[in-house]
Amino acid sequence: MPLLQSFTPAGGIFMKRIFLYIVFSLPLLLPAQTVVSINIDGAINPVAAEYIHRGIQKAASEKASCLLIHFNTPGGLLKSTRIIVGDILESPVPVIVYVSPAGAHAGSAGVFITLAADIAAMAPGTNIGAAHPVSMQGGTDSIMNSKTTNDAAAFIRTIAEYRKRNLLWAEEAVRQSVAITAKEALEQNIIDLIASNDRDLLNLVDGKTIMHDSTKTILHTKGATIETLDMEFTEKLLDLVSDPDIAYILLMLGLFGLLFELFNPGIIFPGIIGFISLVLAFYALNTLPVNWAGLALIIFGIALLLLEIKIVSHGMLAIGGIASLLIGSLMLIRPGSSLEVVSISRTLIVSAVAVAAGFFIFVIGMGLKAQRAKPVTGIQGMVGREGEAMEGLNPAGRVLLHGESWKAVSMTGHIPQGSKVRVGKVVDLTLYVEQVNS
Repeated sequence: MPLLQSFTPAGGIFMKRIFLYIVFSLPLLLPAQTVVSINIDGAINPVAAEYIHRGIQKAASEKASCLLIHFNTPGGLLKSTRIIVGDILESPVPVIVYVSPAGAHAGSAGVFITLAADIAAMAPGTNIGAAHPVSMQGGTDSIMNSKTTNDAAAFIRTIAEYRKRNLLWAEEAVRQSVAITAKEALEQNIIDLIASNDRDLLNLVDGKTIMHDSTKTILHTKGATIETLDMEFTEKLLDLVSDPDIAYILLMLGLFGLLFELFNPGIIFPGIIGFISLVLAFYALNTLPVNWAGLALIIFGIALLLLEIKIVSHGMLAIGGIASLLIGSLMLIRPGSSLEVVSISRTLIVSAVAVAAGFFIFVIGMGLKAQRAKPVTGIQGMVGREGEAMEGLNPAGRVLLHGESWKAVSMTGHIPQGSKVRVGKVVDLTLYVEQVNS
């Protein structure tokens, strides 16, 4: 018994040291928590949908705590929005949508995506809303407008109900185009929190419980490593050309380049540039709601302008080509749904048509000027040239012109030898000349 009493205190101290060592070493033995971060800054299109899908896959494969989406968008395509919302709702990892930085906004389609997030956050100085369907083509009939609005309202109510957010405001965002600040969104249960930066956001969501069906996930994001997933080069390129303005410029370059090559074979360079531009343009048009009648009018208009160079129509082909090009450009983009806020800048359209019209007017003008100009080569090019009488012309004789001896006939009577003469006309290789007064 004395032996046990003398051993117990030392044993207790030893066990305490082992326990403290394990407690302090345990965080070092656990795998470091990571957060995959992506950035959406621009319109919602198929490239953005694929980028978000890739971010979710990466976060799931690396068993990251969550996917953090930095968000700043004016809206975009309805089809891409539905794909993104579906991916977020079915994501195996929690998804945080963070409207940032200050000055950013989640407009139109961005409202749907923000509401679909497991955690919706905003930075100070940001806003959200204005999701009312707007027709970019000048208006729709009342029945079609009502159908589109009702469909969008049902879509956003479904999302808000699933995420237990403010369903009334969500519907008002669609039907009445309301928009609110970050503070108002927090007060009205549109978002979950306001954070000034990424680290502040991750500290605030640490310990929150996320429900996926019947599975609970507790976020461990405090001090987590942020792993940024950037767009690949191909995605950046396709995202750039998916912009309606860029797609329109590429289309015009492509059509002009190929048609110039067809009308003037062998130039090569316009054909190469035209083909590359046209391929990129058709990719972009495939992702955009295109009115194919507008595209046909653009092609027809450019063809008419090129035909004006080849065919003398006194400007009729040029006028028809310019009108066709302008009308086709204005009706090129037709949203499949009025929820989609995509259009080509009117300034860009007018500028492009004006440049094309100016170029062809210049070319046509130079062609007409060349037709009116006097010949400068061949037999007719000798009319008006001056030479010297090699012998007396009374009325026939020979003259020296351009170092050559020509048969000549005087049109002004006798011309002495050595006199300066001017060619009035040429008939059957005979020069009809007149004396030039000294």
